[in-house]
Amino acid sequence: MRYHRLIGPAFGIAAVLMLPWLALLARTLPTSASAHNWSTAWVGFDVLLAAGLATTGWYAWRRDRAVILPATATGTLLIADAWFDVLTSAPGADFLQALVLAVGCELPVAACCLTLAIATYRGQPRRENG
Repeated sequence: MRYHRLIGPAFGIAAVLMLPWLALLARTLPTSASAHNWSTAWVGFDVLLAAGLATTGWYAWRRDRAVILPATATGTLLIADAWFDVLTSAPGADFLQALVLAVGCELPVAACCLTLAIATYRGQPRRENG
């Protein structure tokens, strides 16, 4: 049996099963929270972003098709970073700073990463399904 034919439907079912969970979260999560190790979490996340940018740069410089993976991961992480920075910032100057960084830095770099990944993927020869 070819399990890869089940992977697509399995992910589709998983997405549908997320809907009740999302509804529950939307109704029950508090609008604010205090978190232990907040600074460690964000610094660690930014270390991961730096590693992703460095890895993407390395593979891009070498013109290696493996750039698809770190570019996709880094672009996705940058979008998540912008999302959480904007939505968790305090009103006023903090929010404005988060918004400026998201629009002026994180999202454009994410777009570059994802564009690089897509362009590299499209440049690869097609594989036959089997």
